[in-house]
Amino acid sequence: MRKGFIISAIAGIFVSSLLSYYESPYWLVLLAIIIVLTVIGFRDMMQTKHSIMRTYPVFGRMRYWMEALRPKLYQYFIESDIDGRPINRIDRSTIYQRAKKETDSMPFGTQMDVYAEGYEWMSHSIAPKNFHILDKNPRVIIGNKDCKQPYSSSVFNVSAMSFGSLSSNAIEALNAGAKIGGFAHNTGEGGISPHHLRNGGDIIWQIGTGYFGCRDDEGNFSPEVFKQNALRPEVKMIELKISQGAKPGHGGILPASKNTPEIAAIRHIKPGITVASPPYHSAFDSPIELIKFIKQLRDLSGGKPVGFKLCIGRGNEFIGICKAMIELDTFPDFITVDGGEGGTGAAPQEFSNYVGAPLLDGLAFVHNMLVGYNIRHHIKIIASGKILSGFSIVRAVAIGADACNSARAMMMALGCIQALQCNTNKCPTGVATQNPELAVGLVIDDKKQRVANYHAETVKNFVELMGAAGIENPRELTRSHIYRRVFMNEIRTYEDIFPSVEPGGMISGNMPDRYKLDLATAYIDRWN
Repeated sequence: MRKGFIISAIAGIFVSSLLSYYESPYWLVLLAIIIVLTVIGFRDMMQTKHSIMRTYPVFGRMRYWMEALRPKLYQYFIESDIDGRPINRIDRSTIYQRAKKETDSMPFGTQMDVYAEGYEWMSHSIAPKNFHILDKNPRVIIGNKDCKQPYSSSVFNVSAMSFGSLSSNAIEALNAGAKIGGFAHNTGEGGISPHHLRNGGDIIWQIGTGYFGCRDDEGNFSPEVFKQNALRPEVKMIELKISQGAKPGHGGILPASKNTPEIAAIRHIKPGITVASPPYHSAFDSPIELIKFIKQLRDLSGGKPVGFKLCIGRGNEFIGICKAMIELDTFPDFITVDGGEGGTGAAPQEFSNYVGAPLLDGLAFVHNMLVGYNIRHHIKIIASGKILSGFSIVRAVAIGADACNSARAMMMALGCIQALQCNTNKCPTGVATQNPELAVGLVIDDKKQRVANYHAETVKNFVELMGAAGIENPRELTRSHIYRRVFMNEIRTYEDIFPSVEPGGMISGNMPDRYKLDLATAYIDRWN
């Protein structure tokens, strides 16, 4: 790293001087090489655009030599896939290009296998809408009848990533990018840090099972401590995390190497120890207690929008929550649906790979239940789980989402190269580390603009895709707009794959048979 380079340069100059003392004929050649490499190295350390070169002077240049060989070497060998789950290489390159404001047009046409099983596309119109007449910054008002401070949200925001998982520089760059672009930054369950507040970006405060930032000395929820943070003007919404797509049924993990005194003070925990959040909440233990807790949070926050995040598991449990909402006539302002494909820096592979419904299935189910119980108008739905592109947003909105969150793509906009060192505290780009020698490579002033660029370009492409479909408003997107090839010679729309429920169908009994068993075993006073 930087210190090692400086030591090596000094040692090289010393050796060349020693050779000159013994009148070696090679000392001038060695000295010239060392001087050239030293100048290059110091130039690398001073520049602000490339995290790897800034942290690993001279040696870091090899990464960019490989990048110049795109698409073969860089895409296949340098950019590994998180959790062994492939990200479309075209989407991945597009994230980097949009963040850097580089040309993202595609030479030689589509590079997708359009006849492969699973290929998806949207239907366009012969009479598309002119992009210039469309709303370039579509917003979503989040807040129902009980909300006193509704929030105008972008359709695309930063998903939950905690300070602790990410470095202070990464958190500040994300929040500053959100401020520039007018979108929201979810804190993750690690609590609100000074790095979330320094740049004034809109904050969604996430509360997990550890109640970091709102807990007492025993780790239980503290209304008094919660209120202090909830009333901050930067906090626009509050999200209660029930479960996370990357590890549903498993609490969050902060490795001891990342648990610095600063992070421990923010979370009200002991520093230097591995912190595993409980897999469940202690503040409630049934659907009706959950809804009462949401009402309590809303009241304590002064009427700000309050919702919850979950990855769908047992359908009857979510139906029980819907019944509890109706029983109390109290509704969350939003529900964030996370997919089982969501990423994380620390989770057992069995949980990452085999637990929790994928986003599209969970999203369709949640939307159907809210429509089936005639309560959809009270609640906005936010989709989270590998939202990478304008098409990702179109697809989610078509199924039932009002807005989308992204974590993985925002990390890549920061400069993440998917080195898969998130849980080791050795992230080479300074994104997912608490090592100050690595974090210094991430320059906030450069990366905040990249985050804002990526958001702006992705929203722009979302709007352009709507125009191509001949519609002006995201609410006009339906499941019939999206097609998937399920076999070589068979194509289905999302309406075929995820059939809609008619309004009130869960009450009248006019519902698909697959929901009837879940309905019969759904309770408001217990989970099962």
